[in-house]
Amino acid sequence: MKPAPNRRRFLAGAAAAIAVPILASCGGAPAHARKDFPVRKTEAQWRRQLTREEYRILREAGTERAFSHPLHKEKRAGVYKCAGCGNAIYSSKHKYDSGTGWPAFYKPIDAGAVETSVDYKLGYPRTEVHCADCGGHLGHIFGDGPKPTGKRHCINGVAMDFVPA
Repeated sequence: MKPAPNRRRFLAGAAAAIAVPILASCGGAPAHARKDFPVRKTEAQWRRQLTREEYRILREAGTERAFSHPLHKEKRAGVYKCAGCGNAIYSSKHKYDSGTGWPAFYKPIDAGAVETSVDYKLGYPRTEVHCADCGGHLGHIFGDGPKPTGKRHCINGVAMDFVPA
């Protein structure tokens, strides 16, 4: 007996609903814009140093859930550093509330703090942002930020440590 057309549509829709978040998740390939970063460690060394979630974000280009990290709401003056190597990457002076659920900055702390690469994990090009010292995946840069840059550095809170001023 053949399944009813409505049942087939339901099963196809259910399969798509399950597959889309998995396929759309930011992850899969290691996060490296280039290979010659000043801070280099083996994957075993990174695994020993980082928490499981830090490793997933920084080394496997993962993404934390929106609104899940306390740094999203951090309002104090200070510096945000890479959780992998301690490189100063963002200043609280450049942070703003983008409404997206992740810490957002309109520019890095200085020109040499971060690097970018192109990521096609969702099927279209996005600008992926990395720590310039260790190559750790921080998040993505979008063109919908405030003046003066018009950029939104959408950064995983797990990828950073905050040092109050």
